[in-house]
Amino acid sequence: MQVEKNKILKREGKKPILLDTFYSEEFSNQPITIFCHGYKGFKDWGAWNLMAKSIAEAGICFVKFNFSHNGGTMENPIDFPDLEAFGNNNYSKELDDLNDVIDWVISEFKNNSFVDVDNISLIGHSRGGGITILKASEDKRIKKLITLASVCDFAKRTATIGNLEEWKENGVKYVINGRTKQQMPHYYQFYEDFKANEERLHIETAEKQLQVPHLIIHGNNDTSVKIEEAYALHQWNPNSHLKIIEAADHVFNVRHPWTKKLLSIELQAVVTSIKRFIKN
Repeated sequence: MQVEKNKILKREGKKPILLDTFYSEEFSNQPITIFCHGYKGFKDWGAWNLMAKSIAEAGICFVKFNFSHNGGTMENPIDFPDLEAFGNNNYSKELDDLNDVIDWVISEFKNNSFVDVDNISLIGHSRGGGITILKASEDKRIKKLITLASVCDFAKRTATIGNLEEWKENGVKYVINGRTKQQMPHYYQFYEDFKANEERLHIETAEKQLQVPHLIIHGNNDTSVKIEEAYALHQWNPNSHLKIIEAADHVFNVRHPWTKKLLSIELQAVVTSIKRFIKN
């Protein structure tokens, strides 16, 4: 197994991106999957490393990364030492980051016989699911899409983070992180960017226009993103595949930190479905 952690993608005029790559040396022409974390997430959260290794062992190159403004730094990619960056994040920046990661993956692996750069899938968790739906809908390089506990609508989340007038007047509002207890800022630019790009950021439209296979995975015990959002995605795209994981919460019953050697039963079910979907 070839594992490289914390590779730095430097970008002119933009914040760098930290990436991890996993692939097996027992398979040639492996499909690639790129994983996008969710809101208040990061690439090393919980059991994501275990998940990456399990998928890579099956002969699927797995790439995960931190969005440039997720609040992590090059020196400390876990948790949120850079709250200023977090406050300046928005959906457009995440789409831009993902595009640059895809470019990097193709460049990084184009001469690697173990990996097939013409066979790229996206996996997105939660808010990252919404980002991957938008990207898969507009980028022909993407061959398959998998969403985990994905949101189906950015508008209701963007406008309802508190009082709009107050947000505009103050320029910032704060959301508490239940785990780290940090007061995490959202600058008003987040709303302005959403309004300026509302058409592009409309998940329903993107889902209806998808030309690639989409596997929708959701837990029926998810209290963060209700299972109705998975049903909505499936309804908008009847060709999609819907997989409900019984008794699974928003993170498929793993936690951060995850010190166990094995995945939860629920996340293992997710991984099995991902392997089957990408390989078939």
